[in-house]
Amino acid sequence: MPQLVKGGKNVFGWSKVNLSGKFKIPELARKEYDIQPTNKVILISGSKISGGFSIVKIGKLRSSPLSNVLDNNPKLASFEIPMGEPIRYGKKILCWTEITKDGSIYLPVETLKLYEIEPGDLLLSVRGSGLGVGFIVKGPIIKEAKQHPELRIFK
Repeated sequence: MPQLVKGGKNVFGWSKVNLSGKFKIPELARKEYDIQPTNKVILISGSKISGGFSIVKIGKLRSSPLSNVLDNNPKLASFEIPMGEPIRYGKKILCWTEITKDGSIYLPVETLKLYEIEPGDLLLSVRGSGLGVGFIVKGPIIKEAKQHPELRIFK
């Protein structure tokens, strides 16, 4: 897994969002974060600088300082809201989705737009916090990643 600059984020590669809102999670990221087909995962919006979101397994979220997100949103925590339906919690946008058999996720295009993502975009998958894999869309890491044509594109 390349590190773009000394001391910088490690990246897994680019994931291309198709027209229906589906994209692949790189296999190395799925292994590192133990993301399996049929897992239900929570998406949490990223920072203002990087945009995008992190994909987090609910067990990791429950045992983290962010567990209050689930405590205050019990329908999200129990997956009672429709898959991909966004909710706002403070400044964050959250939703849930399920990992497909081929290691992809799907989000409605309207939900993707809330995360500053459009069909056709390339998302840079990065080693995030210990909670989950990040998918970012803007900022200095994206600018640097564009200088690395060796990064794989997952479709």
